[in-house]
Amino acid sequence: MGQPAAWRSALTLPNVPHLLLNGQLIPESAGLPVKNRGFLFADGIFETIRIAHGTPLFLEDHHQRMREGLKAHRILAPLGFTPTSIREDIQTLLDAEGITGGARVRITLTRSSEGYFTPKDSALDVIMVASPLETEEYVLNEKGWATDIYPEMKCTPNQLSRYKNIASNLYVQSGIWAKKNSLDTALIQNDRMGIIEATSSNLFLVSNGVLYTPGLDSGATAGVLRTQVINLALSSGMKVYECNLTPQNLLVADEVFLTNVIQGLRWVGSYRTKRYFNGATTDLVNRLNKLVTDENQA
Repeated sequence: MGQPAAWRSALTLPNVPHLLLNGQLIPESAGLPVKNRGFLFADGIFETIRIAHGTPLFLEDHHQRMREGLKAHRILAPLGFTPTSIREDIQTLLDAEGITGGARVRITLTRSSEGYFTPKDSALDVIMVASPLETEEYVLNEKGWATDIYPEMKCTPNQLSRYKNIASNLYVQSGIWAKKNSLDTALIQNDRMGIIEATSSNLFLVSNGVLYTPGLDSGATAGVLRTQVINLALSSGMKVYECNLTPQNLLVADEVFLTNVIQGLRWVGSYRTKRYFNGATTDLVNRLNKLVTDENQA
């Protein structure tokens, strides 16, 4: 069976650029991002935003992190790149996809430029995709997650490590390792052997009613929900410390939970032979849902 007629005719034009995809010659205009610097060099960042009741949650915080991440990568955001414009673009996408309930929106921001390792300029390309979620509210997992420390690669903290970088080999490999070892997620260490986060989440420990989480200087991602949980804990009267965390801290903790803005809070049930409770975690999920409800009603 031959190529579709439209493609066959394009292939006969000598001045039409082409590329080989899995051995098949196709027009470069087919829409594949072969010149995008995110595709070529992982030159950019991404952001994931949760939609609840038609509202992008914590949009100001997401926008601020994107602005800071672009500045750190020396990518120039246009003047019109504002929370209002992002909200309008998200709504356009949700309408086109027919999504009216909860949703996950991924925004990929890459440098728009020709050049090789050294770009010719630093303008911005923005790509958004959306997928529906089953629930509008954050729901705590019924069964505690099992985890362990990923031993094969370490994070080296630098000026870019706190952002959601497209270059995510460490996180991809840790997720594959966790799956291979029948774990729900893996814990990641930095080059000083401190535990900084999990495959796709920030890390929190509860010991004697006190909340502990790795500081951003450790290499941990500056999670949007991480900030919300810290503020919720402080407003409830909990003490919160940002500090170095070690395997020994895991062994003496009462609770361990993970946070990201899409899943909310995931409580960890086990680390090796250690088992955990989830009382404080449950309370924080309830407080988080109340915060989301109040934000939607504002």
